[in-house]
Amino acid sequence: MHTDPTPIPSDVSAELRVIPRDQHTISRRQISQNALRVLYRLHEAGHQAYLVGGAVRDVLVGLTPKDFDIATDATPEQVKGLFRNCRLIGRRFRLAHVVFGREIIEVATFRANVDDGSGDREVHDGGRLLRDNVYGTIEDDAVRRDFTANALYYAIADFSVRDYTGGFEDVQNRVMRLIGDPDTRYREDPVRMLRAVRLAAKLDFTIEPGTAEPIPRLAALLGEAAPARLFEECLKLFLSGHAVASFEGLERHGLLSALFPESAAALASNRSGALRSMVLAGLASTDARIAAGDPVSPAFLFATLLWPAFCRAWMKLQADGVQPVEAQRRAADRVTLHQVTTVALPRRFSLPMQEIWLLQARFPLRQRKRVTRTLSHPRFRAAFDFLVLRQTASDAHAADVAFWEEAQHDPDHAIALYPGEEEVAGDEDAPRRRRRRRRTPAATG
Repeated sequence: MHTDPTPIPSDVSAELRVIPRDQHTISRRQISQNALRVLYRLHEAGHQAYLVGGAVRDVLVGLTPKDFDIATDATPEQVKGLFRNCRLIGRRFRLAHVVFGREIIEVATFRANVDDGSGDREVHDGGRLLRDNVYGTIEDDAVRRDFTANALYYAIADFSVRDYTGGFEDVQNRVMRLIGDPDTRYREDPVRMLRAVRLAAKLDFTIEPGTAEPIPRLAALLGEAAPARLFEECLKLFLSGHAVASFEGLERHGLLSALFPESAAALASNRSGALRSMVLAGLASTDARIAAGDPVSPAFLFATLLWPAFCRAWMKLQADGVQPVEAQRRAADRVTLHQVTTVALPRRFSLPMQEIWLLQARFPLRQRKRVTRTLSHPRFRAAFDFLVLRQTASDAHAADVAFWEEAQHDPDHAIALYPGEEEVAGDEDAPRRRRRRRRTPAATG
């Protein structure tokens, strides 16, 4: 869907290049029928109408777009007048949504780069836009977008592609390039750094050197972004089918420590590289599940991403003399508490994440009652999958994986085949001796 653009320096100019139908690969067969309906209706009513942004970019590189956004010179009220199935949304950035069942076609009016004195543009002292509904031309609209690859317009009038920022050539060369001065654009919105990495990973593009250079220097600015917004950005980074490439891009451009500071520190201190191998294996599994159309869990994703931080905290607590089970609990709480100050991980995901971690201590313990309890735990399957993932970092877990694989089918046979360890003192499920209540002598009268 549409991303709110922000104004850029006035020295950025738009130079139109028209790519006619016979010189590009976009076909109307690749465009949503509902998007075509909107485009044609706007055009027939005398308005300019363009498919814009990610949909144009994705079709040009051979991908199937998820969203089809439209840009026009029609105001939101004019769009609403043309479509009975239209609703207007937003105060800061007014948009028209044309609703076709489950599909929403978003229609945005060209925005200008100047304040016309109407009060429809309001800017915070720090430069952040609070309101931006001053309308302009397609040239204004193009230079306000973030990356050149996202500033391409497919015209329904003649089926050409309009390029005002050199984006068509950048797409052909598979390059992500910011429009305007990179330092300025990142300071306006630091999340653009994550967006650059995510789009490069998704499209298999390289980030143009001038666009990439400021990222490590400005990575700390992500600390100014809302933690809830960074959580949503993490879902886009890691649950869109290109998690491995996104992770490697975050590492390469110095952003991993800004998003996951404790995990980044743990990975840097893990000389064997086993923890990094495990994280990458988990992300590769996530990518494979998405490619197969299987469900994926944010709780499992964050259990993987924060496992290095958890392991480091757990080891430190034990080194300080805390008993293993209590150290696990404290480490889980500590890592979660620290992480949510950067990325606002909701409790519906953080609690299952902690259960996945804490169940790992149960897997070496194979007493019959313990096995039965563990198998019946609602997070057992996720925790077992996590144990399998841990085996990529250490063969020491092979016997546990074999035991619990068998135990899911025949617990008694598994117990006979794979005798386990004794129970850990202080474990939350260790049997406790019941204290007898002293009887009070009956009163005599």
